[in-house]
Amino acid sequence: MIKENLKKYVVIEDCPVRNVLDRVGDKWSILVVTILGEAGTLRFNELNAIIGTISQKMLTVTLKTLEADGLISRKIYPQVPPRVEYTLTPLGESLLPAMSLLVDWAMQNMSAIKASREQYSGRKELV
Repeated sequence: MIKENLKKYVVIEDCPVRNVLDRVGDKWSILVVTILGEAGTLRFNELNAIIGTISQKMLTVTLKTLEADGLISRKIYPQVPPRVEYTLTPLGESLLPAMSLLVDWAMQNMSAIKASREQYSGRKELV
């Protein structure tokens, strides 16, 4: 019974967990969704400034991916220079409770994780 149940994870196209995490599991997508969830509607340059460490190209790719998945919407205003705003869709907003739990967990446990990493990197491997 358990092996039958686990088959749903084998093929990525059929596995909702792998499929969704593959798209939103990267650090930039989670960050963009979380920021838009807190800030509401933002322009490209505002998002870029808030994140700070992302290249414009990577932010563009991330926003296009999130838009393709229906998690954010993009609104273009016909003016010079063009103004583009990004907002979470209802589907994107439905992801926020799960993201919030992950963000809270990370905040609560980051010091323990850092300590563990330091301990791990300092130990000598016994082969």
